[in-house]
Amino acid sequence: MICKTNTGRRMLLIGCAALALGACGSRQKLTAVEGTAPVPRAYGAEKPQSVDELLKPSAQARPERNVELQRRSQAREDDPFDLPPD
Repeated sequence: MICKTNTGRRMLLIGCAALALGACGSRQKLTAVEGTAPVPRAYGAEKPQSVDELLKPSAQARPERNVELQRRSQAREDDPFDLPPD
């Protein structure tokens, strides 16, 4: 009987700790710390990127999806790079 109550208390304590840690996030706007250098300019760029430009994901990071469903099977086109092994 003691083992069940200890397990229950332990689970309750873990649940309360997880709830408390989940609620401690800050919702303020991020600002740079005084005395730190700004983000360096990328090689070949004319000017350093702004915060909004740095936060915008690139097309490679978030590619567009093709959601067109095929209505019927189609023959595949020949692939010039599908070569047999040497």
